[in-house]
Amino acid sequence: MSEALMNTDLPLANKRTGKVRDLYDLPLKDGSAGILIIATDRVSVFDVVLGNGIPGKGVLLTQISKLWFDYFKDDYAHHLISTDPADIDGLTDSQRKDLEGRIMICRKSKVVPIECIVRGYLTGSGYKDYLGSGEVCGIALPAGMTNSDRIDSPIFTPSTKAEEGHDENISFEEACELVGENVMQEIRDISFGIYKKGSAYALDRGIIIADTKFEFGWGEQGEIVLIDEVLTPDSSRFWPAAEWQPGREQNSFDKQYVRNYTETLVSAGQWDKQYPGPELPEEVITNTLARYQEALRLLV
Repeated sequence: MSEALMNTDLPLANKRTGKVRDLYDLPLKDGSAGILIIATDRVSVFDVVLGNGIPGKGVLLTQISKLWFDYFKDDYAHHLISTDPADIDGLTDSQRKDLEGRIMICRKSKVVPIECIVRGYLTGSGYKDYLGSGEVCGIALPAGMTNSDRIDSPIFTPSTKAEEGHDENISFEEACELVGENVMQEIRDISFGIYKKGSAYALDRGIIIADTKFEFGWGEQGEIVLIDEVLTPDSSRFWPAAEWQPGREQNSFDKQYVRNYTETLVSAGQWDKQYPGPELPEEVITNTLARYQEALRLLV
């Protein structure tokens, strides 16, 4: 197995490091401001980057995002310009080879500081919320629903986009106070549109997209632009449609497998969900990578 790409060090300006992605400023060919987004092979759970990565995960995530950006290009404005390392000046052949398949050269935009979460199924933290209150993030759902049930009409549950620490679920009204009602209505409508069309496409290919999150920015003319990643196993819950059965946890194509492994470490008192994160054993790496590969295969 090839080595995981955990970090990058490129001769480009203003490097920022997220949990999974490295970002650099990159002037575009037309002279406008751009940004280089590199999907590394880092893995994070509970907002902590783990001690080792999953080789090739960043490539798979980028290919899935590119598929969706291409699919939605006639419906919604987005920030993706190119995925070709040859479009980056000043790099060595070796550096370009490391970036092959895992980059997005994007038009820079001002980020709307809201995570746009669409939930089509009752699962995860939403299910825990429902058990306690009959609601998910303040939205009432019918009584008697069970784990992994389909929600008749998908719900929109925004959260703050935290620079550090955990995002915080907020109401739609609170989000409107932060960025404006017109902006929130527009990004909510786009989020629903992408989720409904994308989840129908995926379902035809054997994947349930249970929930997902989107991010948006303001373009140069103040227009709303879809940014970041789109409908990937890192930003969404992907379930095999043929195996879906309400009333239990579902097998998944996403990093839930990694979360489940790290939960066993927490239960055994071997990790407290704080930095530094544990290293993944080879078996978990191999099985997780196979899930990402299968998701891409089915979508393509």
